[in-house]
Amino acid sequence: MPRYVGIDPSTKTGLVVLDEEGEIWEEREVAEDSLNGRAPTPEAMLALIRKVMALVEPGDQVAIEGFGFASESGFLLGGIGWAIRLQLHIRGITFVEVAPSALKKFSGAGGNCAKEVLAVEVYARWGFRSRSNNITDAYVLAQIARALHEPVRLIKRQEEVISNLRGCSENGKRTVPSKIRKNHAGRKKQSRA
Repeated sequence: MPRYVGIDPSTKTGLVVLDEEGEIWEEREVAEDSLNGRAPTPEAMLALIRKVMALVEPGDQVAIEGFGFASESGFLLGGIGWAIRLQLHIRGITFVEVAPSALKKFSGAGGNCAKEVLAVEVYARWGFRSRSNNITDAYVLAQIARALHEPVRLIKRQEEVISNLRGCSENGKRTVPSKIRKNHAGRKKQSRA
């Protein structure tokens, strides 16, 4: 059974796993206490990455939030984000990187909406809510991964996001996808249509 995973990298990484029907298999915020409010250490970073990767399985289709550039803790979050990407690559797990604005657009909200507006849109569209913004973002990312591989009904904004991630031009012709990262062998898991 296919699994669609959304990952919002942070010191409290949001992770959601959906099946092909959109049912939630896992939703959690993965944290390493020694990273919160303290100077990061290699041991703490590695512990967080290991916790996240323990939840990702071979064959999962992953959507990971792209880097935000306005963060005060940008170096730390960049390190976490790159470490997760490297581990996905090493393990041969296909992932797609989704810009923060595309994540918000896919929810039905505007590309620069506030976290509260995103949470309202996610609840209105899918009936999902969480006290964690990281989990809410991960849920939308998992829905994006699912929409890339399953025949789901999409609104126009969502179709635009999926088309962009697939590398399609406005006229629908396929171009080279730049956002989907294949595993190190260049193979992509076959999805059921």
